[in-house]
Amino acid sequence: MVARLTTVAFQGTEARRVDVQVQVVSGAKQIFNVVGLADKSVSEARDRVRAAFVSLGLHLPGKRITINLAPADLPKEGAHYDLPIALGLLAALGAIPEDAIEGFTAIGELSLDGTICAVPGALPAAVMASSHGLGLICPEPNGAEAAWAGDLPLLAPQTLVQLINHFKGTQVLARPEAGQMREEDSGLDMRDVRGQETAKRALEVAAAGGHNLLMVGPPGSGKSMLAARLPGLLPPLEANELLDVSMVHSVAGLLSKGELSRARPFRAPHHSASMAAMVGGGAKAKPGEASLAHRGVLFLDELPEFTPQVLDSLRQPLETGEITVARVNAHVSYPARFQLIAAMNPCRCGTAGADGLACRRGARCAADYQGRVSGPFMDRIDIQIDVPAVTPADLALPPAAEGTADIAARVARARYVQMDRNDGVTNAALAQNILEKVATPDEDGRKLLVQAAETLGLTARGYHRVLRVARTLADLSGSDAVHRLHIAEALSHRRARKGLVSGNMAQKPSRMPQNPLYKF
Repeated sequence: MVARLTTVAFQGTEARRVDVQVQVVSGAKQIFNVVGLADKSVSEARDRVRAAFVSLGLHLPGKRITINLAPADLPKEGAHYDLPIALGLLAALGAIPEDAIEGFTAIGELSLDGTICAVPGALPAAVMASSHGLGLICPEPNGAEAAWAGDLPLLAPQTLVQLINHFKGTQVLARPEAGQMREEDSGLDMRDVRGQETAKRALEVAAAGGHNLLMVGPPGSGKSMLAARLPGLLPPLEANELLDVSMVHSVAGLLSKGELSRARPFRAPHHSASMAAMVGGGAKAKPGEASLAHRGVLFLDELPEFTPQVLDSLRQPLETGEITVARVNAHVSYPARFQLIAAMNPCRCGTAGADGLACRRGARCAADYQGRVSGPFMDRIDIQIDVPAVTPADLALPPAAEGTADIAARVARARYVQMDRNDGVTNAALAQNILEKVATPDEDGRKLLVQAAETLGLTARGYHRVLRVARTLADLSGSDAVHRLHIAEALSHRRARKGLVSGNMAQKPSRMPQNPLYKF
């Protein structure tokens, strides 16, 4: 006799269907085998299931028990296979009706006393079950999360006893309700920022077009303060974006009580983060900080303190919006379309370029410190600005007239225009062929951009990133076309790296003032 039900195996945020086949046949002694490319945590399920059965007063017979997880070439890992294995055994032994588990997908970890413990990935599992016309059996703590998948049959028992009684008809398990939808308000307002008008303008442009932003300035100039207020300027997640973000957070086990939030993620890993922590990986290829920031903001403070390997590992997701973790037996992909916000001091001492202060080690300090960040990585950052130290006069200023809500309204209008024009894509993520159609500047703007590209030694990527920022500036001003004014301001938001030279700049000094607005 073979009892059957389904469960899932996770590959990135995708839940793939796995058939659980349980066979109990006569044998000289009890043998309990789990086959189907199962890792150690899955193989250990036999001990947890056996102990849970003993706690319920059930004893496995002295027979040969074989659990097959098909397809056999798909890697299986995690403790969520405990519950489907236990249910298959109960059906094979006649403890519950065999047809009771037909049409269900099951996930859950068993404790030794028969309690069903929470597992990550309930939302992707529920989405998979719903797409195949199946119901879902999951732990009670995961019920509110799984209920977001729609109107599918859903059981969320606390213990194995409750589930057995439900299938026998002596107890009825009510369908859990979906968790709450949080509308988070951090309470951080742009009015708290004194001075720094240039930086606030750059932050608004970055929010409007989804552009990556680098702020360079001495300690205490407000770089982290500005970055923390960026999520308040961004529009809330759309329905499809919310699903994408929630799937990643579900696989990572971060959806507490099934609560979803329309606020965009904000991740700020410490500079000691490893490559696996940043882009994902490890023994079980879990999502990293870059994927957890999907559709939101990844803030890297003290940028040069991150190891060069970690920073360069972000170059792929900055271009493609996806991270692929390669393993010997599988390739796992996670979405990672995040907005990068970075902050750094101008040198290790932090005082280079500050008014009235000088770096103790001279120009070499800034060159060495900024040189820790590779040129190709810097080339992927659209907006690069200097953030000067805040003066006592700035601190004495009254709060700004415009707060987060006012700036967010302008950002929302600009986003609406570009989403409508770009088929739901921000200016920062536009394909090059589309960019050339929607961001071609007028003749004066083209001449200025060509002159700046030659003088500043812009790469092809840098050239197109200036166009993207200029297109966003035009959207903020309500202009259908990109004019010279927009090109000039976009160039003013792309600083030269102090103490460093690259490309054409290594052969000839810059003949162009730092602020291209000088020609107005």
